[in-house]
Amino acid sequence: MKKVKKFLIPGLLLFLITINMIYVLHEKTDQPKQKEDMSEQEKAEQYTEKMKPKIEKKLKKQDIHRFIKTITFEDNIEINPMGRIIVSGYVNNNPEKFDFTADLIYGSNKVDTMGYSQELGDRFTDWSEYTEKEEYIKTAYPDKKEREQYLKDIGEKK
Repeated sequence: MKKVKKFLIPGLLLFLITINMIYVLHEKTDQPKQKEDMSEQEKAEQYTEKMKPKIEKKLKKQDIHRFIKTITFEDNIEINPMGRIIVSGYVNNNPEKFDFTADLIYGSNKVDTMGYSQELGDRFTDWSEYTEKEEYIKTAYPDKKEREQYLKDIGEKK
């Protein structure tokens, strides 16, 4: 009986320690994945907040006609498969016509690329370089009201 106790008690302790270690290791491997995913999104959101003034500055630099009155950023921030942060927004309270996206690389402290809707990009066009301005505007804006609004937006009409 004493021989059985000598092996049973240490064996039982070894078994309990092994089970406990497996449990602890399992918990450690599951939790960081969830926290990492969430922390990457949080990092992207914090970085975006820091970069918003630079995005606004880049937009206003493109706005040679001083068309932009307000800039609004969308709440959802995406991290694309390449790890870039995509920030969306719109200007002058018109998300259907005047939207933009900014592409950020985490930690670079610069706006990598910007994309604009056609309507917004048209407002950034410097017509002094083009001789076919009138023809383009008539083609792009066949509706007289839209054409007049465009000319107001770029400062050609009051």
